[in-house]
Amino acid sequence: MLLGNNHFSGQLHEFSNVSSFLLEELDLSSNYLEGPIPVSIFELQGLHTLSLSSNNFNGSFQLNVIQLLRNLTTLDLSYNNLLIEYNGTNSSLSSFPQIEKLVLASNRLKIFPELLRNQANLVYLDLSDNQIHGEIPNWFWKLPKLSFVNLSCNYLEGPLLNLSSKPLLDLHSNRFQGQLPTPLPFFNYLDLSRNNFNSVIPVLNSSWNDSNRSNIFLSLSNNKFHGQIPESICNATFIGALDLSNNSINGTIPHCFSSMSKSLWVLNLRRNNLTGKISDTFPSDCSLQTLNVNKNLLEGVVPKSLANCTHLEVLDIGNNQIHDSFPCHLKGMSNLRVLVLQSNKFYGSVGCAGPNVTWPMLQIVDLASNNFSGKLSIKALANSDAMMVDNEAQSELNYLHFQDYELYYPDVITITLKHEEIELLKILTILTLIDLSCNNLEGPIPEEIGVLKSLNSLNLSHDAFTGLIPPSLGKLSKLESLDLSSNKLIGEIPMQLANNLTFLSVLNLSFNQLVGPIPYIKQFATFLETSFEGNKGLCGSPLKITCTSTKPSSPPPTFEDSNSNSRPLIDWNYLSVELGFVFGLGMIIWPLVFCKRWRIWYCKHADDILFRIFPQLYLGGNQYRGIRAHRSVGRRQ
Repeated sequence: MLLGNNHFSGQLHEFSNVSSFLLEELDLSSNYLEGPIPVSIFELQGLHTLSLSSNNFNGSFQLNVIQLLRNLTTLDLSYNNLLIEYNGTNSSLSSFPQIEKLVLASNRLKIFPELLRNQANLVYLDLSDNQIHGEIPNWFWKLPKLSFVNLSCNYLEGPLLNLSSKPLLDLHSNRFQGQLPTPLPFFNYLDLSRNNFNSVIPVLNSSWNDSNRSNIFLSLSNNKFHGQIPESICNATFIGALDLSNNSINGTIPHCFSSMSKSLWVLNLRRNNLTGKISDTFPSDCSLQTLNVNKNLLEGVVPKSLANCTHLEVLDIGNNQIHDSFPCHLKGMSNLRVLVLQSNKFYGSVGCAGPNVTWPMLQIVDLASNNFSGKLSIKALANSDAMMVDNEAQSELNYLHFQDYELYYPDVITITLKHEEIELLKILTILTLIDLSCNNLEGPIPEEIGVLKSLNSLNLSHDAFTGLIPPSLGKLSKLESLDLSSNKLIGEIPMQLANNLTFLSVLNLSFNQLVGPIPYIKQFATFLETSFEGNKGLCGSPLKITCTSTKPSSPPPTFEDSNSNSRPLIDWNYLSVELGFVFGLGMIIWPLVFCKRWRIWYCKHADDILFRIFPQLYLGGNQYRGIRAHRSVGRRQ
C-alpha cells in the first residue's frame, strides 16, 4: 500500500481484522499524520517494508515491537518526534527479524540499540540527529554487510581506534576525541567534521590509491588537527572533495594538490595556518569547482595556471598576504559566481579592460581591505546576469554546491553583510553582493551602477569617492544594505533613494560632506542618527539640526523623463501657487470695481475695522474718540 507524499492528516487509527490483510509494503511517508503509531500495524505478519517517515508521529515507541514482524527488512520512522526506546531484557536478539535497512533519524533515540548486534544482513543504518550518548560498541564495526552508516548529530564520544573500512561513514557533529587509527582505513565517504579530534592528520592506507575508486569525499574540518598535511593524501588521486578547514594545520600546501585537480572538485583549506604560495601547476583539464584557502598565511600571487580551472564557481583566497594586481587572467571563467579577495595586498585598478564580458555569472564580489585605487567602472568589474536580471522568476531557492550521486557538499564562505561578519553555510544563488570597502578608490560613483537591479548589498565605505550620490542607486530596488560612509561625497541625498529602496534595512551615509534636508520618509524614517552623522551640512530628523525648510526638495527630473516628450513640461506644483493668488485677488477687486452696493458697504465699514485693529495709526486717543463720536452721531441722524 503506497500512500506516501499526500496530504493525509490527523491520527492513524488502529487496524481492524488485521488477519485479513496480506500487505507486504506500507508507505505512509511525507504526510501530516500525528499521534502514536498504532500497535496493530505490527500484527501485519506479511509486512517486509514499513515507512512512516516525515510525519508528526509522537509519543513513546518501543523498538522491541518490531520482532512481531518476522519478514521485515526495511523500517523507516525518520523525521518524526518519537521517543524511541529499547528494552533488551524482554526478548532475545535472535528473535528479531533480519533487517537490511533501518532509518530512525531525527527522533529522540537516546541509546545505541543493542538489537543491532545480531543484524548480520544490515546494510543501511541512519540514526542521525538523535540524542544518543556514550561510545560506539566494538561489535558494531564487525557487522559484515554494513556499508552505509550515518550517526551524525548525536552526543557520541570516545576514540575511534577500532574504525573499520566502510563505503560510507558519517560521524560529523558529535564529541569524538583523541586520535584516529594510523593508517586510516579507506572510505568512499568519510565525514568526521565538527568533533574534538586533537592529533596530526593520519596517514592514509594503500586502499585510498585504488584507481577504480572515484569521487571520494573526505572531511576532517572543524576539529583540532595540527601539524602538516601528510603527503600520502596525494596518493588518493581520485578524491572528489577534500575539506580540512577550521583546524590548526601548518606548513605549505602540497604541490600535488594542483595536479590532483583533474579529479578534485572541492578543495577547502580555509582557517588554518598554511604558509608559502599556491602552486602554479593546475593542469589544462582542471576540474575544480570550489577553491577556498581563506584565512591562512599564504603569500605570492594568484597562479596563472588557475585560469585552466574553467569550471570554478567559488574562488575564496581572502585574508591572506597575496600581493598581486586584479586577476584579469581569470576572466575566462564563465562559471565563476563567488570571488573573494578580501584583506590581502592587491593593488591597482579594479576590473578588466576590453570588450569581453567578465564573469557573466558572478553574484558575490568581496574585494574589501586591499590597496585598490583609481576610478571604479562597474561594467569593467562585472556584467553579470545574476546582478542585472530580476530573480523573482526563480520558483525555488537553490544553493551553490557540488553534487555527485549521494555526495552533496554545500559551499561555505565568510562575508561581511549588514555590518556583521557572517559565515554562509549555504550560499543562495539569488544572493548578490559587492564589497569594495577599505580601499583607495576615487572619483565619482559611476551612474551605471543602476543596472545592477538585483543587488542585495553594496558597500563602498572607507574609500575616497567624490561627487554626488548617483540618483541611479534608487533603481536598486532589491537593495537591503547600503554603506557609502567615510568618503568625500557632496550634495544632497537623492530623493530617489528614499522613494524606491523600500527593502533597505541597513543604511550608512555617515562622515561625508553631504548637505540639505534628510528625506525622512518611507524606509529612511526608520534609520537612526548614526546613519547620517559626520555630515555638517545635513539637517532634519533624525539629526538634532533643524532645517530652515523641513520639506525635502523634490527629485530632479531624470534624463528619461526630460526627454520622453519634445513639448515643454509644465510644473503644476509652482503654477498652482500663482493661479491661487490671482484668483483670490480677483474675488476682492472685481466687486469693488463693478458693484456699487459692495463699494458703499466697504467704504462704510473699512475705517471702522481699521480703528479697532490699528488705533495707533491716528493722532492720539482723544482725537480717535472724537472721530468715533462724530461718526456715531452721523449714524443716529
